[in-house]
Amino acid sequence: MTNSQYGSGSGSPGGGGTKRSNAAQSLRPVTIKQLLDATQAHSDAEWRVDGHEIGAVTVVAHVMSIQAQTTNCVYWLDDGTGRIEARNWSSSDEEGVDKWGGVTEGIYIRVTGTLKIFGQKRYINATTLRPVTDPNEIEFHFLEAMMVTKILEKGRPPLPGEKPRTSANGHADNSAYSKQHSSAPSNPQWAQLPELQRRIVDYMAAQPPIPEGIHARNIASAIPGGNATAIAFACSGALDDLMDSGFIYSTIDDSHYALSI
Repeated sequence: MTNSQYGSGSGSPGGGGTKRSNAAQSLRPVTIKQLLDATQAHSDAEWRVDGHEIGAVTVVAHVMSIQAQTTNCVYWLDDGTGRIEARNWSSSDEEGVDKWGGVTEGIYIRVTGTLKIFGQKRYINATTLRPVTDPNEIEFHFLEAMMVTKILEKGRPPLPGEKPRTSANGHADNSAYSKQHSSAPSNPQWAQLPELQRRIVDYMAAQPPIPEGIHARNIASAIPGGNATAIAFACSGALDDLMDSGFIYSTIDDSHYALSI
């Protein structure tokens, strides 16, 4: 699959592209129910599944029906968790359904694309569709979708040879997906920073370089805690303090930040 620039999560499929975060440029396996439950803060905001921003998504589903239209082909999909349309927009000189290599009604297919909404109706703007030839791929997809959801929710499992995180009572944390937090900062210059500020810069340093910086919302969502509103408020003050101290700076606007060192 080739990399491409995806437009906003709403409006017509031909909408202009905008700068997206690193998370929005990734590919996430999901179920149709997750797409139906996805949320947007407003009509131009990014889509979120379980609170995490998504970009391209992939589903494996049964093709209930196919309807060829003048400008697009509509595939009605069902994966057992819900139903959704997948639309492939094509020019009039393309071969329509035939160009997807045997996608027909009644089979399972893998669809990759982005979640869109038009006229209050959600659909997948499909970039690729292909038949599933191995029955194990269906089960594998659901297991992969569950695994990714759990890792995003609770953190990655320990790597081979990595010690499990200990709880406050000194016992090993029994959660295989408990988040791993290092007590030592990744940069000695941050050793004297308050804990919240140190976690912020450690998180920023671990992210791939992004020219537009990291959005404050993504930084806040990466900080563990109970009350999301309280965490976001605390992070806002910590970001201001880090800017005043010269550890970070704002980039394309007042909500995007990058490390100074």
